[in-house]
Amino acid sequence: MSPALAWELVRPVARLFGLVLVLVALVGVYGALQVGRLRDADRRASDAQGRAERAERARIDAEAARDLARAEARIEVRYVDRVQVVREKAQIITREVPVYVTPNADAACVVPVGFVRLHDAAAANEPAGPATGNPDAPAEGVALSDVAAVVADNYATAHENAEQVTGLQDYVRALVEHCAR
Repeated sequence: MSPALAWELVRPVARLFGLVLVLVALVGVYGALQVGRLRDADRRASDAQGRAERAERARIDAEAARDLARAEARIEVRYVDRVQVVREKAQIITREVPVYVTPNADAACVVPVGFVRLHDAAAANEPAGPATGNPDAPAEGVALSDVAAVVADNYATAHENAEQVTGLQDYVRALVEHCAR
């Protein structure tokens, strides 16, 4: 067979083969473009999902902050109301000292200097130290009614502190509940 005849037989196959190669190359380029588009679409979808999740978290955080602010306001109102009740009762008790500790009781009961020293040390949360002088001697200018008024005031302060602690405990509970969300 002559080379020209062989070429005439191979030429259509070669053209077909060339056409197939071009088609394969086009399909490859198209596939690569599609993969790039799919990756880009996936990235955009992932970004959108991330933004949606952040927006949802921000919404939840805003609701929790709003709820915490409401709880804080309720706690503060309850605390202020309870402390006000304690103060009002303390004023009544202090006004009643002369009714229950009369001038006759003041005259009949000498408040010893040892008691005054120990009371003052306890109020300062300090040890009284060694006794000096006679602890049974009368304290100058301290009447039993003065002692009663100071004790009533100290108890009022203790009750105010108790209400403050209760208010702080309520606040911490609300804060823990907020953080648990």
